[in-house]
This record gives sequence, structure tokens and C-alpha cells, in this order.
Amino acid sequence: MSEMKTAAYICQGCGIGERLSAKQMAVVAQKEGKMQLVREHAFLCSAEGVQMIRDDIEKEAVTHIMIAACSRRAKTEAFNFPDVTMTRANIREGVIWSQPEGDAAQEIMQEMADDYVRMGCAEIKKMKLPQGTPDKAQNKRILVVGGGISGLTAALESAEAGYEVLIVEKQKALGGWAARLWKRVPAKSPYTDPIDTGIVDLIASVTQHPRIKVYLNATIAQTSGAPGRFLVHIATENGAAATEEVGAIVQASGFTNYDINKLPELGGGKSQNVVDQAGLEQLAIEAARQGQPVRRPSDGGEVSSVAFIQCAGQRDESGKHLPYCSGHCCNTSIKQAMYFKDSNPGIDTVVIYTDLRTPGMGEDFYRSGQNRGVTFTKGMVSEVAAHGNSCTVKFKDIILNEDSSIEADLVVLATGQVPNSGVNIDLAEDAQAEAKPVSILNLTYRQGKDLPQLKHGLTDSHFICFPYETRRTGIYAAGPVRRPMDIAQATEDATGAALKAIQAVENASLGRAAHPRSGDLSFPIVRLEGCTQCKRCTVECPFGAIDEDEKRYPVFNESRCRRCGTCMGACPVRVISFENYSPDSIGNQIKAVDMPDEFSEKPRILVLACENDAYPALDMAGMQRKVYSAFVRVIPVRCLGSVNTVWITDALNGGWDGVMMMGCKHGDDYQCHFIKGSELANYRMGKIDDTLKQLGLETERVTTCAVAITDSARVAQLINDYAAKIQEIGMSPMKGFA
Repeated sequence: MSEMKTAAYICQGCGIGERLSAKQMAVVAQKEGKMQLVREHAFLCSAEGVQMIRDDIEKEAVTHIMIAACSRRAKTEAFNFPDVTMTRANIREGVIWSQPEGDAAQEIMQEMADDYVRMGCAEIKKMKLPQGTPDKAQNKRILVVGGGISGLTAALESAEAGYEVLIVEKQKALGGWAARLWKRVPAKSPYTDPIDTGIVDLIASVTQHPRIKVYLNATIAQTSGAPGRFLVHIATENGAAATEEVGAIVQASGFTNYDINKLPELGGGKSQNVVDQAGLEQLAIEAARQGQPVRRPSDGGEVSSVAFIQCAGQRDESGKHLPYCSGHCCNTSIKQAMYFKDSNPGIDTVVIYTDLRTPGMGEDFYRSGQNRGVTFTKGMVSEVAAHGNSCTVKFKDIILNEDSSIEADLVVLATGQVPNSGVNIDLAEDAQAEAKPVSILNLTYRQGKDLPQLKHGLTDSHFICFPYETRRTGIYAAGPVRRPMDIAQATEDATGAALKAIQAVENASLGRAAHPRSGDLSFPIVRLEGCTQCKRCTVECPFGAIDEDEKRYPVFNESRCRRCGTCMGACPVRVISFENYSPDSIGNQIKAVDMPDEFSEKPRILVLACENDAYPALDMAGMQRKVYSAFVRVIPVRCLGSVNTVWITDALNGGWDGVMMMGCKHGDDYQCHFIKGSELANYRMGKIDDTLKQLGLETERVTTCAVAITDSARVAQLINDYAAKIQEIGMSPMKGFA
């Protein structure tokens, strides 16, 4: 290993040199930061400036560089030096763009910039260049679990991209629900008529592809391993077994229709003439085979009137049925009404809806149904009463605000999609409790046999930034198992999941992290001699990346790790770290600032900002020239989950007047990129009050804020409001002991 040689580079561009003394920052870097080489440059990101740094790396053997210029989120291509350890001090967005113009702010702004230089110099000395895990996984085959539209699309897209694919389908044939449809809703202009499902051609493309291997009548008996080396045991119906190694997994296990027997008030299970949408598809297919129109199920009689009831057992606020909309049902009812109108325009077809939703095509398909004579009535159905071979549909007409009823030979209930997610589903709360779902993946993870799920059984993912993501690295969800959707959406979803699976196997082969820190070569390192075996890291890891050995010491699976640092934040004895991110790299920054005495009336407020949302919001606040207090010093963290409480106590003991933690929103509709990080941080900080009281400090000196990436104006206001609060409380009495 080469000897560490440090260098600091001070940029004067973008107005930095006009509003600040770059020379003074250079002196701070040299004398206080103890940097071995310090240089200033008019425009550091210019070709000349970048070449200067490269020359120093080559000729001066510089190994660690600190760049004081713009945000670490800016000019990433220019400041790309993969062979050295690097950090950056945010002088542009974080200082000159966040402070008002004028000589009055000059002194305090210079203090701010000098502190960021001190912090950058302190951080870089506690960082190492990540070498990447030597235990790289090379298998790049992709396993697709499920052979419906989503699974077939994911498999075909992966194979066409050059990757080998395995499909495991529990039924005896491929196709899933799409194979049980007579026709599908159109996915492209002119959106006027139901079209062929295309499933036969898709199945043919998959089964004939040389890079795709298919297991039918098969299930996953066990899944172990990690990205690049999952070991999958496959059980078949005839008792045969196979073991396959794969690099990534796409779960496309689809959905089950909500049971109409749970809707007796709507005739479900009480009359043969009340069917769900899947039941009508079966009737349509059988009728087409016989060359006849759809017949009444009860007696085979002619159908002269059909009522379609939307949101049957869906969008239910009582908690009895599904609370969500399944997305496809309105278009499906319009399509099925067209079945009847196309066979006999005289058949009376009525769609009773509360809100008509036709995603993907505007109103074109709806208008086409109207032109065929389909009637649309806005109403709330209260009862379907069967008598003989007919049904009476009673409903409240919302437009006329009166009770009404119609007679129908056939009633079609638009029931919802229930995801086939596996055993993790909360059966105590789920409407499908008696269905007793079996495991899909049979994972060997200590956290459970299947993918973590949301309240209603849909696989858990970051719904904004990583829609195919799950909390099991290298395993992706596609189609209705992730959220309710139609065929067009499922096809797009499967393509996205396939691309993520490809990205996962490529990253694993290089020993790199998966998203959101894609490409990161660091991984957690633990000093076992200091470990107390408390198991907090294994319990709190959101991604199942930590197990335990026979002595109960943590065992880190680098391929599963997302590099969030939640384990680092959880460790009470600080024995977990990363080469480029550690308790010391943050702790040194906290201790590096020049702390004014208690009589200066210059408070110091530490802001620990999540790099995914809060830090970008602060950058954008600077870009928009939103002025916030110059008394703050911002340290970006990978996730609030990585914040160790010792940083808070060290800061307070060191004379900081307040600590703000800015992270993503947590809860059911969380926005945390690492799923549980901000929630865990909020829980930990909820216990910090006792520490504050022991130190004789006010509890208001530590606060946690949820910040979205779009909160550029709000984040500046949060800082200013908190700075005012600290001024009101007064300077920390700990300053005299720092």
C-alpha cells in the first residue's frame, strides 16, 4: 500500500474568488488541515484545472484529494479520479449561493467556507480508496418466477439482451391470465376495438429462444445465496428436482382475482348469472369456440341485458374488502361490453361506476364504447337480487340523486387483483386470509421466506425512485405482484425489472453495489474483537445482508449490501465502517470546525443531511438563491439510518448549539431510498432526550425533519426557523468545556 499523500484544491470560479478569500481557505487547508499540497485555481473544473490535478496524482504521488469548489453532486465527470480517494467541500451551493450579497455577510460567510475546508481536510484523512470485495460473483443467468405476460416479457427482454434465462411456472402451460382472455384492451392507437392478446406469439418466441429454459409444473423449493450466486432448488410436480445457479431473480408471480363469494350482497356465490370479469372471459372463449353468442350460465338462455358493476370489493373504506383500485377494471368492463355489442347491438349493456378510469388511452376507448351504444351510469350499487334466471340490480343514481334499479340477465362484477406474493402477507388483516398463500421464493433469509410486503400484500418497493426494487438485493418484482395493473403496464413493468436484473448481475460481477449507490465499491468492515454480539446490525439491516455465525458474530454478505450504513448507525460500539465512510470520517468533521465561544453570539448548528433527498434539496436551495443561516454546517450522510448517536453526543459535548437531521419521509408511504433508514433514525433519536437531560441541555437542541428532494424553499425555511429557535434558547453551555 502506498503512503498517504494529501492535496487540497481551492477553486475561485463561479464567483467563489469574488466573494471569498481563496487564499485564506488555502492557508486553512495548509496550516490547520495539515494538507501536504495546496493549490488554488481560477476554474478548477476547466481542462487546465483537471489536468493540474491529474499531474499531481501522477507526478507528486497524491493519493487523497480534497476539492473545495461546487457541490459533490456537480461536475462529477470533470472531477472523476478513480485511482485516488476524494472528498469535496461545498463552497459554491453551500456558501456563496446560500448567503446574501454585500459586505455585511463577508466575515461570517468566510468563516463558513473556512469551516467546510477544515471539515473536508479532516474527512479525507479518515478515508481510503475502496478496493471492492474480492469475493466477486460471476453468474449472469436470470431467473424469472412466473410465466404470465410479465414473466414472459421479462424473460424475452433479458434473452434478447444476451443473457441466459430460466422460467419457473407452476402451471402446466405458459401464459398466465392473458391465456384465459378472449381479447385484450388495445394498447395503441386508434384505441377503438378489443384486440388479440398476442399471448400465443409471445409464448412461441419464448419457448423457441435458444437462451431461455422453461420449467413447467414447477415451484421454487428454496432460494439461497446473493446477487451473482443465487442457488435455487426447483421442485416439479412429478417429484423430480433440479438445482440451478442464477445471478438475479425477477418475481412475476401475478395475481389472483378477489373472491366473488365474499360479495353476497352483490350476488356473488348466490347466482350462476353473477360472474366476475375472469368468468365472463371464460364464457366468451367458450362461445367463440362454438360459434355462438355468450349464453346465460344458469340455463343457457339468450342474454338480452348485461350489467357491469365497477369497484366490486375494491376501493373499500370499511376495511372489509380491498382498499385499492386495481387499475384495469374499467377498461376491461368497456371491452367486455363491446363483446356483446359486437355480437348483437340490441343487447342492453350498462356499466355502473363511481369513477371511470381509463389509463393509457385518454377517453378514446370509452368513446368507442359509447358509440357502440354502451350505457354508462354513475351510481353506487347496494344489492343484486337473483330471481329465476334474472337479476335485479339496485343502486343509487349519483347524477339524479335517487334510488334506481335495472333488470339484467347477466351481472359482471369488476373484482380486484390480489397479489400472489407469498407467505409474508399479513393474513390477519388481509381479505384473502383463508386462501393460505404458500411461499413463492422460499428464501433462506433470516427475515422471512418471501419478499417483504406492504400492508395489503403487494411487494415492498420505493414507489418513486425504484419501482421494481425490493428489499432483497438482486430480486425484482414485476407486474401485478408489485401493484395492480393492466397488460400494457405489466409489459412495460417487466421490461424495467429485466433491465434492473441485468444491472444487478453486472454490478455483482464487478463487486459493486446495486442501486441506489450503484457502482460503489465499498462494503461494511467489522472489527470482531470489539463486537458485543448485540445483534442490532443483523436485526436493523433493511436488506437481509447480515447473518450470524455459530458464535453469534455478524457475517456480512457484500453482494446483498446496499451500502446504506444502517448497520454502522446501529452499532453501539462503532466497530462497523466502510473504507470511504465511517464513524471517524464523520466524527472528525464534527470536531474540525472552529467553535466560537459562548459570548460570540455565533451559534453552530450541525445539519446531517441525507444524500438522496435533503442534500440535493439544499443544493437546489442554493441554486435558487434561497438564503439560509450561515451558522449551519452541513454534512451529507448516506442515509439517516447510518447516523450513529455518538455523533450527536460528540457534537453536543463539543459545543455545537443544535443538531438537525434531515432525511426522507418514513411511514407507509415512505420515500427513504433505503426503505427503513429514516424510520430507524427517527426511532433512535426518540431516545436521545435522556442523553440531553443528562448533559443539562434542552431537548430542542436536537431535531429531525422529513425533507423531500423538491423541498428547496422549505428546507431553507426549516434551517432559518431552527436557527431562530437556537438563538431563543441561547448558546450551549458546553462551549466552555469543548
